[in-house]
Amino acid sequence: MAEDHPRNTGDLHPPTVTAAEARFETFAADFGAQYPAVIRLWRTSWAQFVPFLDYDHEVRKVLYTTNIIESLNARFRQAARRRGHFPTEQAAMKVLYLVVQQKRKGGGSITGRVYGWAKALNALILAYGDRIAI
Repeated sequence: MAEDHPRNTGDLHPPTVTAAEARFETFAADFGAQYPAVIRLWRTSWAQFVPFLDYDHEVRKVLYTTNIIESLNARFRQAARRRGHFPTEQAAMKVLYLVVQQKRKGGGSITGRVYGWAKALNALILAYGDRIAI
C-alpha cells in the first residue's frame, strides 16, 4: 500500500482537476474514518481550491508557500501595535511601507528569499502578460 501513496511517487502536484479528485478520493478512503472533519472540510471547500490547479506548477509552488506572507503580516501587526493609532490612512500606509523597506538583522529582505520566483514570474507573464509590467 505504501508504494501507491502519492508522496512516494515524487509527484505531489496533481496537474489536473481529475487527477486531484482521484487523489482526494483515495485519501478520503484511506483516512476518512480517522479524520472525518478534515474530509468534510475539503469537500465543502473543493470549489474554492480547484481554480488553484489552473496555474502552472511553478506558480502553485510559490503560491502555497505562505511563510513569507505570514512573516510580513506579523511585522505589519507588530508595527501597528507599537504605534497605537494613526491620524490618517496615509500615516498607516507610510508605516507599512517603512516596514517593507526595513532590512533584517542579517541584512536580507523582510520577506526573505522566495525560491522559484523567477520561474513563477515567467509563467505568470505568459498567462497574464497584458496585466504585468516589469
